[in-house]
Order: sequence, then structure tokens, then C-alpha cells
Amino acid sequence: MSARSANLLGALACAALLAYAYYAQYVLHLEPCPLCIFQRVGIFAIGVIFALAAAHDPAAWGRRVYAVLLGLASLATIGVAVRHLYIQSLPPGTVAACGASLDFMLKVFPLTDVLVKVLTGSGECAKIEWRLLGLAMPAWVLIAAIALGAYGLWANLRRQPPVLRF
Repeated sequence: MSARSANLLGALACAALLAYAYYAQYVLHLEPCPLCIFQRVGIFAIGVIFALAAAHDPAAWGRRVYAVLLGLASLATIGVAVRHLYIQSLPPGTVAACGASLDFMLKVFPLTDVLVKVLTGSGECAKIEWRLLGLAMPAWVLIAAIALGAYGLWANLRRQPPVLRF
């Protein structure tokens, strides 16, 4: 499989993850908390990097750049998912009460303040309303981000078969 095909497959996987997130929101009526939204942004960023790598189809040094970008975006998404899982693991009553919505905070506060407030978590981030095989959605995002990061590194750092030219 060429690097272009592998990166396109990674972009499609991210699109499928986001499609399910919107299905869960609009069909299953599971409202995303701020940390869920940040995880969506992370998966979207990974997908965009995969799509750019597929469209660009760079030489070896360019594939290394895309591998680093994919690794960084995956690590950021992993960090948010781990934080979300930590907040969900806290005993009831130890998590701060629900605060303002993300839309409101983005309108009123500077972005750095919003990031700090969201990453400290609130009551809405502690609720677990969906499980699959015993794992909450942030756990599945964590697994997906690890898999996408590893796949992105493999797709862009492996030796490419020689191209036959006629």
C-alpha cells in the first residue's frame, strides 16, 4: 500500500469517527461536553493532516513531517481523552459543578482562559451516558487516537516500495 493510500485510509477513519460522534449527538441525543468537543477537534485535526498528506503525497522528508504532525495531534487528543477519563473516574461530589457552556465561554473569555476552564473539567464532563463493551466514549477516543497516531507513524515512516516507471 502506498503512503498516499494509507493516509487516505487514515482520513476516512477519522471521518467515520466524527460521523459517529454526530450520530450520537443528533440521533441518540447525547449532548457533548466541552472535553468531548475538544476530542472531536483533535480527531478532526488528525483527519485533516492525513488528508493533506494523501493529497500532497510528499517525498521521504515530507512524509516525516506529516508523521511528526500526526504524532503531535494524536498526543494532544490522547491528553484530552485521558483527562476526560480521569474526571469521569472521580467520586461523585468531587467534580466542580457544571459551568457555562463552551459557546458562552468562547464569547466572553480569552481562549487561554477557556482552555484552562475546560481542561479542569466540570460536572457535565463527569457524566457517563454511553458505554460500549463497558468503556465510555472518551476511552474509545483514547484507543482511536493511539491507533491513529501509530498508524500515521507507520504509514509515513515505513520504507516505500520502489515505483515502477515505464
